[in-house]
Amino acid sequence: MSDLVKYPGPGCIVEFLQGNRPHVAWVLEESAGRCRLYTLNKRETKLPAARLLPWAGPAYDPGASRSVMEERLAAHDARRQELAGTVDPMAVWELAQGELDQARAEWFAGLIWDSPDADRVSAMGRALLEHKTHFKFNPPDFEVHPADKVEARLAEQEVARERERVVTGGQTFLAALWESWTRRQRRPAEPEDAELVARLRDMLFAAMAERPDPDTQALWKSLTKGLPDVPHLALHLAQAWGLVGEHHNLQLEVEGYAWGDAWAAEHAGDMAGVRARFEELRQPAEGTPYVSVDSATTRDIDDAFVVARDGDGYRMSLALACPALDWPFGSGLDAVVRERASSIYLPEGTSHMLPEELGLTLFTLQAGEERPGLVLDFVLDAAGQVVSLAPREAWVKVAENSTYEKVEEALAGGSADPGLAAAFELAEKLRAGRIAAGAVVVERPDPKLVLGQEDGHTVVDIEDTPENARAQLVVSEFMILGNAAVGAWARDAGLPLLYRTQDVTLPGDAAGVWSAPEEAYRVVRLAGATLLEPEPRPHACLGVPAYSPVTSPLRRYPDLMNQAQVLCWLRNGHPLWSREDLVRLLPVVTARVEAASRIQRFRTRYWKLEYFRERKDQMFSAVVVEDGPFVSATLPREQLFVRAPRDLFGEKVYPGKRYSVRLGKVNPLLNEIRVMEAVEE
Repeated sequence: MSDLVKYPGPGCIVEFLQGNRPHVAWVLEESAGRCRLYTLNKRETKLPAARLLPWAGPAYDPGASRSVMEERLAAHDARRQELAGTVDPMAVWELAQGELDQARAEWFAGLIWDSPDADRVSAMGRALLEHKTHFKFNPPDFEVHPADKVEARLAEQEVARERERVVTGGQTFLAALWESWTRRQRRPAEPEDAELVARLRDMLFAAMAERPDPDTQALWKSLTKGLPDVPHLALHLAQAWGLVGEHHNLQLEVEGYAWGDAWAAEHAGDMAGVRARFEELRQPAEGTPYVSVDSATTRDIDDAFVVARDGDGYRMSLALACPALDWPFGSGLDAVVRERASSIYLPEGTSHMLPEELGLTLFTLQAGEERPGLVLDFVLDAAGQVVSLAPREAWVKVAENSTYEKVEEALAGGSADPGLAAAFELAEKLRAGRIAAGAVVVERPDPKLVLGQEDGHTVVDIEDTPENARAQLVVSEFMILGNAAVGAWARDAGLPLLYRTQDVTLPGDAAGVWSAPEEAYRVVRLAGATLLEPEPRPHACLGVPAYSPVTSPLRRYPDLMNQAQVLCWLRNGHPLWSREDLVRLLPVVTARVEAASRIQRFRTRYWKLEYFRERKDQMFSAVVVEDGPFVSATLPREQLFVRAPRDLFGEKVYPGKRYSVRLGKVNPLLNEIRVMEAVEE
């Protein structure tokens, strides 16, 4: 028979929870719902009867001596612990799950024992209390969790265990890394746990990216508890560990942009499909002798031209590289290319938007190679105004990949062939026409940042580059012509495209060519930012009524999309995407284009600041561009803007005034630089 007791009185063995585990006790006295107990550790305590666990017994002589009470408490506690060890709560849960929602410990004990006594009921209760993932103690019953809740709780438990493991093992290692970083000491040995090391690496890169989820952020705070709250802590720890280099490009992590070309390996299948379609669609190339003009180091050649005089006017064909030939939009490759959005050109190297196998080999307009092209055939009048534009699809073979330096030398020395001379003549007329239409042309030096090594550290220098003004004029004006003419053609045809717009009204005196720093600053401030949108609005600074980027499909995703739109229209008479489709895609495309732009802009400024950090005692020529409580000045040669309190510049300060300035407190990583001294030149 069972020795369970329903109403415990003096002499009864009971249990209560303390420190989240059961303790046995002997009831000495019970009165008005309160019990005076004698515990296993030989102490008396008082508890409300409601605090007792819902199983009691057996009951003994209330007048037993202390030694008898202690002996029996110890015996029952030992037996209950031993019995609890034989209980398999998982098996109990399997038997109970689906049978009922809740029950008392006696019922569960009856699943594995016949007529369970008080010790067995207690053992079952103890076992169930230890398995909160499967049971919930809601006195006097144990609730049976359903399978989905158990699965969720087990997952939470595993996450908690993993978190504890990472924090326990990671805190010490990260603290040692910080110590080695601040004291410039030898880096500490990695933990032996390979999984922990991998997790810590992932945590550092997630923290560098500044986009952690709430769980990761909480774990990061636990890991770095005790470390100073300094900017870019994760980057410094990663550098101390040797995961990244001295001048790691943090912006790549922040924007989620994979540097280099290794990312393309995961998309070998899609690339093989692109190559196969390239060969299937191959046609004999036309014989037009196109010429491209780029920097000598350019490998992604995406435009070439041929120009001839036609009476008083001109005929011109602009051939554009055509990766949109049969681009797999919607594929995994396309999704990654869209995320990249643009090629990035930095002093430390170039990271191309397209896989190099495609952008630098298959589709680039390499001289002598047959390549697919989107050809824009122009007829222009004597003033350089477009009389007609006829876009068409064709295979082309570029005759020559020329360079800015070579073209400049030919134009400056009068040795240019008739086609090149006509191209320069046309480019001058194109610019004049745009200025007459209100265009703002800003001419600035284009300093070249050069990285080198000295005693194992990267050093930065700035080199002046040849102006190549004539050659640059030809290329820039032909690109503007191509994008503006396609934009106008598509607008008139009703073809939806993406447009680069700047729909503002500039004052009449803003039009022209500006090279003085203070004047260039003034007109640029008037113009405002440009937008990428599906409406053919004007581009004020370019002086064109519509501007749809299409001339750089190897380098920019909006150009690739526009080129695909034009090709689909020419082939089928309808667009690849409707206007509504473009509106839906635009936020994603715009966000990624802006992300790539930030990498380009911030990283270039980083290297410039590093250049100045290495030259703290040197004076640099500066020109004031804006006066006020804080003076804005530009360093024309280095193309850097700085601001400083007005009192550093003396009493008479005005735009255009020149100073020699000394720069200090430079921190490239934090984008900090201060003017320490300004001396009037």
